[in-house]
Amino acid sequence: MTKHSGFIRPYQSKISWAYRLGDVLLVVLALYVSCWVFGAPWKAHYELAAFVGVVLLVLFSAQNDLYRSWRLFRLHKEILQLFSVWAYVVVGLLLIAFMTKSTIDYSRLVISTWFIVAPVFMSLYRYILRKVLYKLRENGWNTRATAIVGANEQGVRFAKNLDNARWMGMRFIGFYDDREIDRIHVGGIDEIKGNLDELIVQAKSGEIDTIYLTMPLKAESRAQELIARLADTTVSLYYVPDFSSLDILSGSWMTLGDSAVVSVFENPYFGVDGWLKRVEDVVLASCVLVVIALPMIAIAIAVKVTSPGPVIFKQRRYGINGQEIEVWKFRSMTTCDDDINDIQQAQRNDARITKLGEFLRKSSLDELPQFLNVLKGEMSIVGPRPHAVAHNELYRAEIHRYMMRHKVKPGITGWAQINGWRGETESKDKMEKRIEYDLDYIRNWSLYFDLKIFCLTLIKGFINKNAY
Repeated sequence: MTKHSGFIRPYQSKISWAYRLGDVLLVVLALYVSCWVFGAPWKAHYELAAFVGVVLLVLFSAQNDLYRSWRLFRLHKEILQLFSVWAYVVVGLLLIAFMTKSTIDYSRLVISTWFIVAPVFMSLYRYILRKVLYKLRENGWNTRATAIVGANEQGVRFAKNLDNARWMGMRFIGFYDDREIDRIHVGGIDEIKGNLDELIVQAKSGEIDTIYLTMPLKAESRAQELIARLADTTVSLYYVPDFSSLDILSGSWMTLGDSAVVSVFENPYFGVDGWLKRVEDVVLASCVLVVIALPMIAIAIAVKVTSPGPVIFKQRRYGINGQEIEVWKFRSMTTCDDDINDIQQAQRNDARITKLGEFLRKSSLDELPQFLNVLKGEMSIVGPRPHAVAHNELYRAEIHRYMMRHKVKPGITGWAQINGWRGETESKDKMEKRIEYDLDYIRNWSLYFDLKIFCLTLIKGFINKNAY
């Protein structure tokens, strides 16, 4: 145990109270600053608003575990949780003001500013406090001696994750395993510190603070026995099940009554993330449409005068959860085929493609009307590209997990397209590669990932040798 590893640990609950006290003071300060900025006098009704806001914050924070230990979570997740709780507070304040008919007593500018400034203040407070704790942990303070039970592939992966997340203050001391050395065929053998009996002794003596069990699911009886023995210690114990054999997509834990449940296949835009994704789509699509409105009018006129037929080509596609939608494009061919059972993909030197259509397809300008699909809520800016219904029915029977790409809305651009997997998929291998990237996107989705793909599309995603 390092010299300073125990520092702050006995006061961990006080850190949680520091969070609470800091939030209370910052909520009041945010309202006071808002009044000062707009020259509103700090009177009793504003003091009452601050008091009610603090009470609601305390209540909703308790319901949403805002002040649980965030050692194992990134800052952005804590801030998202904070904004979610504050949204409840805002709704509660507005309802109370409406029911008591007291809205006339308050300046709308002051209250609106307060609603924005308060969570910003609390977020900055968390950022600063975390930076201080990170610095302490880098110097050996506020760390926890951490052991892993199970010198297997899962355990080695988890040890690497600990090493890559030193900001958590988890000081890895080694593996503990009852197996003979010749039965262990993974890296990390040199870090085996002892068997499970020695683990129990060190846990009881206080040499180990946190233990992670990385035993396979088939070792349930051994895990239960060890958990029972560790119940006679004060260690923090975590079980890290190996679900790799289940082929999980966007897995997450939840509870149903008193039962723990893990999702195997799930939409990644769950809860607040779903709202963020929709806001992102609406904001980006609206901004893009303002920029491309005149070019779209020019393209529409050009399509109309250069070849007979409609300006917009509407083709049936599968949307989220496999529901059919109509995807809009500028017509680029002399025909408007949309046979649900048999549709031919565009090929190089395809005779159906018009001269203007060839340019539109190569530059991806034919896709611009799909921003209207985004505003309608049928598509997203970023997501797996929609395929023709006939192709879905063909490949869902041939490619494992093909339909999992429909757990999210189809997108105008996607991770597969950025990596060169766009255009004709004349072979199963090409489609499998596209699906691999689509599922990788779903598995690793984040708002940052979306913005990265969007920016990469602006830089290099419009023109591609496979687009024809």
